[in-house]
Amino acid sequence: MSDTTQFPADGSQNAPPALPLAINVQYIKDLSFEVPSGAEIFATLRANPQISVNIDVQANRLPPEQPVFEVVLSIKTEAVEAPEKEGAAPGRAVFVAELAYAAVVTLGNAPEDLIEPILLVEVPRLIFPYVRNIISEVTRDGGFPPVVLQPIDFVALWQAKRSSFPQTAGNA
Repeated sequence: MSDTTQFPADGSQNAPPALPLAINVQYIKDLSFEVPSGAEIFATLRANPQISVNIDVQANRLPPEQPVFEVVLSIKTEAVEAPEKEGAAPGRAVFVAELAYAAVVTLGNAPEDLIEPILLVEVPRLIFPYVRNIISEVTRDGGFPPVVLQPIDFVALWQAKRSSFPQTAGNA
């Protein structure tokens, strides 16, 4: 039995609609890597440190009345010495890596209700691979095993952020 279903040559039948989004430029807005204890930490570190990651996404309209926005994905990675005993307080800071990575984007004719999810979910999802690479490289170049960030659920992050701020009618 053969399939006789025909689709247009341009593939438009099943193609999802294109995002009304253009990434104009992406860049490192701020980058910091610190080893607070200096060389001493390399001599005294006995176990893999505990690593915490904090993530934030911000979006700001650049020129008023224009559909151009700066989206900043901020990552702060902190490593501290593992506690010597179960339940003890963590030890000294091993390293702190902070990155603010930005993209300037232009939105096309996006429906008003899609602007916020495009800026706070789709744009961070698109620039995240660059952020992951930079954090990995800077921790490796700092003398430590590279920190490889796991994939981030930007939808859940956006929903959690929305639920933490009271919304008023008509404001996004």
